[in-house]
Amino acid sequence: VQLQASGGGLVQAGGSLRLSCEASRRTFSNNGMGWFRQAPGKEREFVSGINWRSDSTDYADSVKGRFTISRDNARSTVYLQMNSLKPEDTAVYYCAAHRGAWFSQDPQGYRYWGQGTQVTVSS
Repeated sequence: VQLQASGGGLVQAGGSLRLSCEASRRTFSNNGMGWFRQAPGKEREFVSGINWRSDSTDYADSVKGRFTISRDNARSTVYLQMNSLKPEDTAVYYCAAHRGAWFSQDPQGYRYWGQGTQVTVSS
């Protein structure tokens, strides 16, 4: 499975971006998906996750109420809508496919990773 993340860019604080992650095969629909991010000098951290049928989601406390994860299994794509962006959201964002149908906050639970897309929020 290959994951292609896109949608990153430079935005001012308070702005919005929508990240997309397209998977290379239809069995994507059987896997939970997650978004992680890594800022310079920091460890990779969980941002959001969604299970295979979109009836369970989770968010890091730092993004709750601002970010929304969703997926379109027909398009093999998972999205991360990011609103009210803050400079501390600046990072490389990675999508990942879980080993099973659910998701976890632990990166070890994910089998496949996208290449990352840079999000930069200016103050």
